[in-house]
Amino acid sequence: MLTSRSTRVLVVDDHPVVRDGVTTQLRMCTDILVVGYAAGGGAAVRACAELRPDVVLLDLRLPDVSTAELVPRLHAVVPEAKVLLFTAFPEHATVAPTLAAGACGVLVKDASGAALRDALREVVRTGRLSPTPPDRSSAPITPREYDVLRLVASGHTNVEIGVELGLSINTVKTYMQNVMHKLDARNRAQVITNARAHGLL
Repeated sequence: MLTSRSTRVLVVDDHPVVRDGVTTQLRMCTDILVVGYAAGGGAAVRACAELRPDVVLLDLRLPDVSTAELVPRLHAVVPEAKVLLFTAFPEHATVAPTLAAGACGVLVKDASGAALRDALREVVRTGRLSPTPPDRSSAPITPREYDVLRLVASGHTNVEIGVELGLSINTVKTYMQNVMHKLDARNRAQVITNARAHGLL
């Protein structure tokens, strides 16, 4: 039985081909309506305020903000909206922090059109998407290591990273050594380059 009101979906992704693909897959659905798009976090917040979506289909990697930081901002604007991660990297280190921040599940981008439609319906019906995403221990680096890596990539020193994350200098150095080992890097410049090659930045 069709609902009397279509589920309103906002697609947040900086790749037009993804936005177009989602729209194409949902075009024939009478119970699901794509109401808008955003290519970044700031635009997503503004779009949520204007369009009041029921579900935000959120790319994990945006050019201007971490999704773990963005989800609470979206919920501050539209508390009732469900935020569903949509990514080609379900084992990425940022998945766990983003889920902890309030995202309701993870859908991989190679999902079929039917799987996309079913996922959106399940999120509206139950408030989350099952099954649960891969355990964060399978990620190439841990969420805390990712926090250090992200700040290194932003140009922060070890002292500044320690202050930001509430860690001692030695702990920051240990995390950084672990990241460099896992990414086969000899220095900061190389770790950033290799992290980007692995889709971590």
